[in-house]
Formats: sequence, structure tokens, C-alpha cells
Amino acid sequence: RFDSRVPTTIEAYCVLADAMAGVTKSACAAEFVGTFLLVFTVGCNVLSKNPNWGGLSIACSLMVGIYALGGVSGANFNPAVSISLGVAGKMPDGFKQVAVYSAVQIVAGCCAAAAYCLLFGESFHLGPAEGYVWWQAMLCEMMYTFVLCFVVLNCAASKKIGGKNQFYGLAIGFVIVAGAYGSGAVSGGCFNPAVAIAIDVLSITKGFGWCIIYSVCEIMGALAAVLLFKLVRPEESNESDPPETYSIQSKLAAEMIGTFVLVVTVGMNVLVHSKAAAFSIAASLMVMIYALGDVSGAHFNPAVTLAILCSGRGKTNLKEACQYMAAQVFAGIYAAFFYEVVQNGKTFPLGPGKGFDWGGVAVAEIIYTFVLCF
Repeated sequence: RFDSRVPTTIEAYCVLADAMAGVTKSACAAEFVGTFLLVFTVGCNVLSKNPNWGGLSIACSLMVGIYALGGVSGANFNPAVSISLGVAGKMPDGFKQVAVYSAVQIVAGCCAAAAYCLLFGESFHLGPAEGYVWWQAMLCEMMYTFVLCFVVLNCAASKKIGGKNQFYGLAIGFVIVAGAYGSGAVSGGCFNPAVAIAIDVLSITKGFGWCIIYSVCEIMGALAAVLLFKLVRPEESNESDPPETYSIQSKLAAEMIGTFVLVVTVGMNVLVHSKAAAFSIAASLMVMIYALGDVSGAHFNPAVTLAILCSGRGKTNLKEACQYMAAQVFAGIYAAFFYEVVQNGKTFPLGPGKGFDWGGVAVAEIIYTFVLCF
């Protein structure tokens, strides 16, 4: 028999938005455990040389930690996330809470790094991958730390959908899948100062100092996430309630951000010859849909916008559809310049794959664009 006194599943998950409940022993313990498991999973995957499934493994450890401990501490597990929440005004104890959480996360990360070093009998060095220099790696770290914090703010902390959904942990965790396979091949894919510091401290005999540069750029990504979060959701800058429908400015900003993240992920995966490119690209699309779907509808694709317009369901109009398409194309072009810069001017042509002609391209593109729009 249904008992109205027992919280429903969705009510049970709603505690996340209210879980930034200040600095308590329970919250600090939750941050320690979650960060420890995350960093330990990172180290085990790197040292066991697991390039194909490592990104997914790390993403899943983050996801389950969020679902398990979100109701206790908010499940930050990352100083950049804590900073973004603090700057956005989502921490009840303000920057005191940010400082305490960050300290706990860094200590937990170092303990986890000591554990994986003890398990494997070795450590690994932090720094840009061979063939890349510091600024290329830092662009990648800044980019996907931005995506991580942006998804956290939108899915778990926004006035409109924060604490009112069950997908927040999936969305946040799978940012790692989006970034690990493309940009991870350039920078190592930390996206977290606690991870960077832990790796660098426990490999100090191989050199030390990269964690400082990594952390600074990751924090810059976190601050950019707050800025754009308030741009697409103006109610987050004041005491007003979220609107039923967002302004065209918010919608176009959302379309540009989502399309940019998607196209950068495509380009980075293709240019590093990622074996999990399709998975990574799909994850980038998924997390941005979860983050921005309630703002603009999360089209991120002129074909999708055209399909929605032609459906005749009143979801958009001709003027708005044209604005969406222009924003998407502009963001896509800008994203292509971004990945070209990161890859030392290297890019790739558009055209049929080896052994196929334009007829084959037409069949594939028509069928799977239909599937996407349908």
C-alpha cells in the first residue's frame, strides 16, 4: 500500500539542490570519500593502461559518488566545482565552505594517489602529452572544466531544474566521457585541481609544478562557467523566479554554447584518432541537452531546428528558427578554429571515407539525420 509519508523517488533526489548545507562533519566526510574514490579510479585506470574504457570508468565513479553522496554534501569532489558554486552563490556558508571543501578534496586526492601508488608500485607524471606544449593542454583543461562546472550549475544548482530531476548525476559524470577521449589525449584530462595536485605530489620525484598551471586554468574554466550560467539564466543574478519561457537572447546563447561544446568534442576526437570518438561525442551532446534543454530546447543542429519548425507543432517559428541556425553555424565555425589552434593548425577534410563515394555519404547522412530528428 502506498504510504504518503514515504518520499517518492523524485523527492528523495530533490535533496541535492539543498544539500550544500554548510560545513559539517558529515559533509566533509562525504567529500573525502567521493574525491578519494574518484582519484583512485583515475590512477588505477592510468596505471593499468586502460585507454579505451578508462574515461567511462572514471565517469561512472564520479556518477555513482554523486548519486550516493549528493544528499550529504552536494557531491562536489572537485575544488573547481566548489569555487563555481561559491561564486554563483550556491554555498550556504559562502567561501568558508569553498575553502574547507577544497582542502578536504585535495587531502583526499593525495591519499588516493598514495593508495594507487602503493597498489601498483609506481606513479605517473602530470603534464601535456608528447607533441603538445603547456598552452594547448591548458586550453583543453579550461574547456572541459568549464563544461563540467556549467553542467553542475545547470543540472544540480539552477533555480529551474536543480533538485527537480534524476539525471543530474548522469549528466555530470558523463562530462568526463566527453572530455577524456579527445582533450584527454592532449592534457591528460584532469578537469579537477584535486586530481592534478594529487598526481603531481605523488610523482614529485619525476618533477613538480604542473599542478599549479593546471589548477589555475581549471579555476578559470570554473569562473567562465558561472559567467555563462548567469548569461543563459538571468534569474540566477537576482532574486527573481525562473521564467516559463526564456528570452531569445538566453536561447541563442544556449544554442551557441551547446553547439560549440559539441563541435569541439567532434574535432578533438577525430584529430587524436580516438577509439571512443562516437561515445565521447554522444556524451557531449547528451550532457549539454540535459544542461540547456529547458532554456532553448537544445537543438545544437540546424537540421534539428528545421525538423522542429516543419513539424508544425508550434515549438518555434520561422524567425526564431533562422536565428537558431545562424547561432549554431557561427558557434560551429568558432569551435573548428578552437580545435585547430589546440592541434597546431591541424584539421581534417569533410568527405567520403576510404572506399566510399558521395552516394554512400548521402545514404548514411540522410538515414541517421532522420533518426536524430525523429
